Amino acid sequence: MDIILLFPIILGWFAGYFVNYAADILPFTRRFSQPACSHCHASFSWMDFLTFRRCNNCGIARNPRTWIVQILAVASFAYFWLVPSKALGFWLGAIVLIYFGVITVIDLEHRLILHPTSLFGAVLGLFVGTYIYSHKYSLLVSVGQPLLGGLIGFGIMFLLYQFGTLVARYRARKMKTAGQADDEEEALGGGDVYLLGVLGLMLGKDFILNALILGVLFGGVVSIFFIIALLIRRRYSSDALMIFIPYGPYFIITAFYMLFL
Repeated sequence: MDIILLFPIILGWFAGYFVNYAADILPFTRRFSQPACSHCHASFSWMDFLTFRRCNNCGIARNPRTWIVQILAVASFAYFWLVPSKALGFWLGAIVLIYFGVITVIDLEHRLILHPTSLFGAVLGLFVGTYIYSHKYSLLVSVGQPLLGGLIGFGIMFLLYQFGTLVARYRARKMKTAGQADDEEEALGGGDVYLLGVLGLMLGKDFILNALILGVLFGGVVSIFFIIALLIRRRYSSDALMIFIPYGPYFIITAFYMLFL
């Protein structure tokens, strides 16, 4: 192995640390603070956190997601060091990878896309979009393209969010009729609206519609497999149609494909 490859491997390992840390902390504190157990929320020492030790308070081992993130981060950084994104290069691509990782893990585990990450994403997205389009256009047009993409992504997703609100209300009425308490689930969260705005800034007006359509289709395919799995396990009912899935990761995957592959 080329010894130079150790650099992106080490960098990827620390990137994995950051994604795990952010995913463990931000959903609860909304700010960077002392690392804590995801089960009992007791504080970790930094040494315990970095060495993946069990929680001293509850004794529960670290989430298996921790190791999955570490491995994927190392593999991604090594690969894109050897084959960097043509649109972003390695360094800017590394920042985008870390951002995508944080958004994906938090959304999968908590059904949340946090406002602080959306705000950071907007700044990052505008910079990324401007950088990409600056290779072909003047500075003014290079800024305008991602801004227009952000407006398109945000606007379309806002309309879908309003439709999703109607679906959620129907679901709440059905649960009430069945004697169940409303769990206040949303078909689409407000964070998804902001996320599409961020991705629109990154991709620009020429590609945000592609990312939106592909993301919806990808999420739909996964939902079909989910229903098939329920049918095989004979657990399917009309209530299965009322289970909402986090759509953020599917939009992230399509944006990742367009930016990196």
